[in-house]
Amino acid sequence: MKKTFKNKGVATVEELRGLCLEAEVKMVACQMTVDVFGFDSGEFIPEVTDFVGATSFLPVAQKSDVCLFI
Repeated sequence: MKKTFKNKGVATVEELRGLCLEAEVKMVACQMTVDVFGFDSGEFIPEVTDFVGATSFLPVAQKSDVCLFI
């Protein structure tokens, strides 16, 4: 997959992460997904500052200039 991305000129995950850091992007994780898949908060990159549910996330997202929900 990395080779395909490179051949298509798509930025790497590391490059995208760096751009997010420069732009002071706030990164949050979906608490339900964390619970369902049994992840531990320590498994996430340090930039993930919050673990929230949809009810908490939506009001904050409405106030942001850009929101990317993955």
